[in-house]
Amino acid sequence: FAAPRQAAYAAEASPYRPFDMGADAATLDRAADAGSAATPAPAAFAAPDTEPAEHAANGADHPLGAAKAQFHRNFIVSETEDGIVIVDQHAAHERLVYEALKTALHGRPLASQLLLIPEIVDLPEDDVDRLAEQAETFARLGLGIERFGPGAVAVRETPAILGSIDCQRLVRDLADELAEAGTADAVRGRIDHVAATIACHGSVRSGRLMKPEEMNALLRDMEATPGSGQCNHGRPTFIELKLADIEKMFGRR
Repeated sequence: FAAPRQAAYAAEASPYRPFDMGADAATLDRAADAGSAATPAPAAFAAPDTEPAEHAANGADHPLGAAKAQFHRNFIVSETEDGIVIVDQHAAHERLVYEALKTALHGRPLASQLLLIPEIVDLPEDDVDRLAEQAETFARLGLGIERFGPGAVAVRETPAILGSIDCQRLVRDLADELAEAGTADAVRGRIDHVAATIACHGSVRSGRLMKPEEMNALLRDMEATPGSGQCNHGRPTFIELKLADIEKMFGRR
């Protein structure tokens, strides 16, 4: 059967393009919008290769191979030289976001996207105080928070790499994280936990249909990111099946 026709792929508009920390907020904002738009469903399996040499090179040149298909809207199958790799796209992307956030804490701040209408989050005064104290740290992560009266904060910017997120839930989770940490020194010691909390809110990517170019961009980012083989919770982001093992399963060896 014929595969559904898809719109032309635009790398600059894909939320799965390789991370570009130097991209401006407007470009990343457009990428977030593109990520929330509906896309046609791909064929259940990849069509036969029309350029086998090119596809073979893609798999041979990269440890995680070349993307061939996506199933259940959350797993990517790629072909390597001697087997296949199955990637949990949400867990993998969450890890990439987490590593980008950690880098931003010690280097160039992440790009943010400005909210047209600030999100007001009502909180106990103690939570507001703790969040306000960490506003500079949050700003480095692309999250713009400021005090809005005695019992609320206003979210004016969010990390562009997360796309569209639930600001209310994110801020409340961060408030809980800071309350659990206690003192300012303890917060500094748990800053990786804060980054992980923000990364978890990239779940908008789970269940998203992806184009082949986007899947391959995610694979390439994983290859370039240390620790990308595990998600923030210690679970694997991908598994590999060697061709020899697959053949044994079918009694071919």
